[in-house]
Amino acid sequence: MRTPSGRNARDSVRGADEVDVVEADRGETGAMSALERSVDHYLRYVAIERGLSANTVAAYRRDLAGYLATLGSLGITTPEGVSQGDVSAFAQRLRTRPDAPLTASSMARMLSSVRNFHRFLLDEGVVQENVAAEIKPPKLASRLPKAITVEQMAAVLDAAAGDDLQSLRDKALLELLYATGARVSEATALNVDDVLGSEGRSADLIRLFGKGGKERIVPLGSFARTAIDSYLVRARPLLSARGKPTPALFLGVRGARVSRQNVWLIIRARAEQAHLGIEISPHTFRHSFATHLLAGGADVRVVQELLGHASVATTQIYTLVTADTLRDMYTMAHPRAR
Repeated sequence: MRTPSGRNARDSVRGADEVDVVEADRGETGAMSALERSVDHYLRYVAIERGLSANTVAAYRRDLAGYLATLGSLGITTPEGVSQGDVSAFAQRLRTRPDAPLTASSMARMLSSVRNFHRFLLDEGVVQENVAAEIKPPKLASRLPKAITVEQMAAVLDAAAGDDLQSLRDKALLELLYATGARVSEATALNVDDVLGSEGRSADLIRLFGKGGKERIVPLGSFARTAIDSYLVRARPLLSARGKPTPALFLGVRGARVSRQNVWLIIRARAEQAHLGIEISPHTFRHSFATHLLAGGADVRVVQELLGHASVATTQIYTLVTADTLRDMYTMAHPRAR
């Protein structure tokens, strides 16, 4: 059996132990039905073999719990008992439920969970046909990622300047987010030994663990290197002394690893200090990283590798952002553009 690679292997196995059997109506005996057992096996598969995060597994569990409830109301308790019409009925119920209408993105996610589950059943030989293969998710409106300008980003980073412990930490964290395009979960999961440097030189590379524990190495620019070096020498030892020993790179004021919520609050506070006038998030740093690289002439394949995207199609959405920027500049500057 294939196991997840990288540091997330231990987390994935632990997450698998925490995978709860989908709650559904099991009757008076409390025994699991064959369909419930299949869902349980699927959740363990995505947690252990595919190495998906605990949050993703939890989302699959919620989606499939709703699906099982619908099938249970139809008296279906085995994988073989599910027909294409039953899956269509579930999809129709999602589209027409009057009590709590779903957004298109939520509906698409739930139907994707159902399709993936039935594909798993087919691959495992449990059924002879994928009855969810023809279910189409609703079309999602194209939403371009929001990036801020280079000047706005510089203002946020400058707002974190200072010699106190929190400023040194915030500066290193924000410079790293902008220098690498790391997801917030990747940044908070960093350990000190993920900061890499050549012998006799300061850190110039960072090791990130993306979705499924996939590892990638991303270079650090000079500003990020300087900020991280200052933090490691002047701030982290003092923050570390306030709590239990931890390998975490970024620490809170009590010496524990910073959380994703901490990062959101740090970014919000620094954006307010910079008088940005707009709300930004950790993902704004990721979007801006990609957009600024492409605007500066970077190849889309290189940006794909840096972001850790499995498909270049995901990265190419940023080329639309750059094209829109060029179009706006053309409209403002050319005398016959308007």
